[in-house]
Amino acid sequence: MADAYIIDACRTPRGIGKVGKGALAHLHPQHLGATVLKAIAERNNLNTEHVDDIIWGTSTQVGKQGADLGRMAALDAGYSTKASGMTLDRFCGSGITTVNLAAAQVMSGMEDVVIAGGTEMMSYTSSIADPKVPPMLDGGNMSLREKHPQSQQGVCADAIATLEGIDRAALDQLAVTSQENAARAIEEGRFKKSLVPVYNMDGSIALDKEEFPRPGTSMESLGGLRTVFSNWRDIPVDETGRTYGQLIQSKYPQLTEFDHVHHAGNSSGIVDGAAALLITSKDYADKHDLTPRARIVATANMGDCPTLMLNAPVPAARKVLDKASLSAEDIDVWEINEAFAVVAEKFIRDLNLDRKKVNINGGAMALGHPIGATGSILIGTALDELERSGGRYGLVTMCAAGGMAPAIIIERV
Repeated sequence: MADAYIIDACRTPRGIGKVGKGALAHLHPQHLGATVLKAIAERNNLNTEHVDDIIWGTSTQVGKQGADLGRMAALDAGYSTKASGMTLDRFCGSGITTVNLAAAQVMSGMEDVVIAGGTEMMSYTSSIADPKVPPMLDGGNMSLREKHPQSQQGVCADAIATLEGIDRAALDQLAVTSQENAARAIEEGRFKKSLVPVYNMDGSIALDKEEFPRPGTSMESLGGLRTVFSNWRDIPVDETGRTYGQLIQSKYPQLTEFDHVHHAGNSSGIVDGAAALLITSKDYADKHDLTPRARIVATANMGDCPTLMLNAPVPAARKVLDKASLSAEDIDVWEINEAFAVVAEKFIRDLNLDRKKVNINGGAMALGHPIGATGSILIGTALDELERSGGRYGLVTMCAAGGMAPAIIIERV
């Protein structure tokens, strides 16, 4: 089997995902995708006629984010029409899955040049949501709901914290650490290698730096925030009158009470963003004077309980480590998406990780989580950190709705 190499990775800054407030919210999602696709080509003097495929992640594929965003963004970026494109949805895990599939195409010998990435403009998706209809992952399929009731993700996060006995103080401390790590990374310019500015249609800069972080966040400031998912817990979701909370309790009757511990400060930020990675075979890289930055060592996917929804990252990490014949001690950089603080906290505890190796430059609680793009962003972040620190292996994973987690291990070269 051939090797697949990451030649380059780039991303936009993450803008606040709110219309009228975020610096990117007025732009078209395809424009955001085109920004990183254009940058990845220009940075590497890439002949886009050579691009075999573009594999793109976008979770909410409706309206402006519908119609195969990967292909349309490539055309908007000025790519050759020979460069094909597709768009997929694995919810939050989409941006890792695009890289994993791109790697598989190259490693199988079927393709030589594939670009992977993703785009999500949460400012747009929140603006088109119907506030009168509770969002349900099962699409209203009552047969599925009886087999695998799926709740609202924040309610799931509080349920996991309750079942695991993880208190708010521990989760708030993790959120403070995320903000501190992000502030240090920004101050020291650790994101500069991957960050590309986003321009308005008139050529002026829309955003050239992270917009979401809240430096100076403390335990005291977080302590003043109200938890939010107790409100969601009691929302009726179907004609039976069952609530989000009762859906979980139907599978976990021992959960007689919820300890609501998550709030805006220890949950992932709602943001807009996009990212792209150039992945090639060694033969193509050698022939076109491209210097690989990393080798893709192993990839994996794992499903877990869809009712609790957020617990698949730990088994996914174990699975990908086994595939790579590595142990947790071999990993120098861990990136676990901070969808909610309990996801990262449980991950660290279950795998007995050195906290100094986890989300070294902050996570989604500080920087935000543009759903379909986040996985690709995290892979680029891990690569930048491996190069900065001289580490060898990085592991990236994240929870996804439906009770899933993709994972990947990369090796700096």
